[in-house]
Amino acid sequence: MDRPTKDPTVDALTVQVLDFPTDEPEADGTASWSATTMVLVQARSGTASGIGWTYGAAGAASVVHDLLADCVVGRSAWDVPAANEAMTRALRNAGRPGVGGYALSAVDIALWDLKARLLQLPLADVLGRARPDVPVYGSGGFTTYDDARLEGQLRAWAEDRRIPRVKIKIGESWGGCEHRDLARVELARETVGPDVELYVDANGGYRVAQAIRLGHRMARDLDVRWFEEPCSSDDLPGLARVRDALDTEVAAGEYGFTLPYFAAMAPVVDCLQADATRCGGITVWLRAAAVAEAHGLQLSGHCAPHVHAHAACAIPNLRHLEWFHDHVRIESALFDGFLDPTGGALRPGHDGSPGLGLTLRHDVLERHRRSGT
Repeated sequence: MDRPTKDPTVDALTVQVLDFPTDEPEADGTASWSATTMVLVQARSGTASGIGWTYGAAGAASVVHDLLADCVVGRSAWDVPAANEAMTRALRNAGRPGVGGYALSAVDIALWDLKARLLQLPLADVLGRARPDVPVYGSGGFTTYDDARLEGQLRAWAEDRRIPRVKIKIGESWGGCEHRDLARVELARETVGPDVELYVDANGGYRVAQAIRLGHRMARDLDVRWFEEPCSSDDLPGLARVRDALDTEVAAGEYGFTLPYFAAMAPVVDCLQADATRCGGITVWLRAAAVAEAHGLQLSGHCAPHVHAHAACAIPNLRHLEWFHDHVRIESALFDGFLDPTGGALRPGHDGSPGLGLTLRHDVLERHRRSGT
């Protein structure tokens, strides 16, 4: 396909809901689930099509269809920030945080993919690279796993893929299983050895004093380097207390939908997290990186690694991306062009594939598509 000689417009926007059962029951400190829902958006201009997605409630598809499509169709395919702003304004009365943010994010990602495909360039090249590759950490270690399953997953990352950073879930039953939490962290350290960075994620399950007490033990005895959401991310004073008390780095921010949220979160964490499938797509994720940089922080991409990889190449203050078990499993099945984390880093666009470098496998899409979407 030749590059367009005139200003292309977005001709159509479609949305579908896909359901992917987990490979076994999963839980973290504060929630459990047996399936993951993807809301998949396709934006078309002429013969080119861009894809974007979010992991969240199926209701986001209705928001795309009812509130956002008319803001996008007919607009220039070049001007993604303008489309993002139009969608943000359209969500004023419906609500920008929450389901509205998920919907907006999926459309924004599809528009960036479309633009790069029209230009026949990898998205990282369209955004402009600040780095050649993107560090990742293996993430899963659900509280429902028995010891054998946990050990097997950790070895697959640290030994088979040579990923030098791994993370497991703790805070089981809202912090009610401290002894099992510590035993699982000890098993993780024994499994990956002393040279792999070990991270933990309580998903806000601990009380502040509890997080400080356990955080001291995990850092001293097990060399835990990263403590994610040790207490509720809504408790900014509590996060600050935990951060100030521990040598372990405290991270949070995955539930951020707006820039004021990230600006308020930045002063109380050691590393800021942001999720492009929630916060407003790649457009706002890049701005969140600037907020972090203004506070002297690095940014870590939360989940959905194939959404984040190209954008992560574009920021100078990247920490890493989360190679999250559920989303890796879904994205590897649904798309051709799956990235390889071996050695602990992704290299998006290295083969010259345009956009996000992904091609939908329509047979997989049809197997998992929710009827009526």
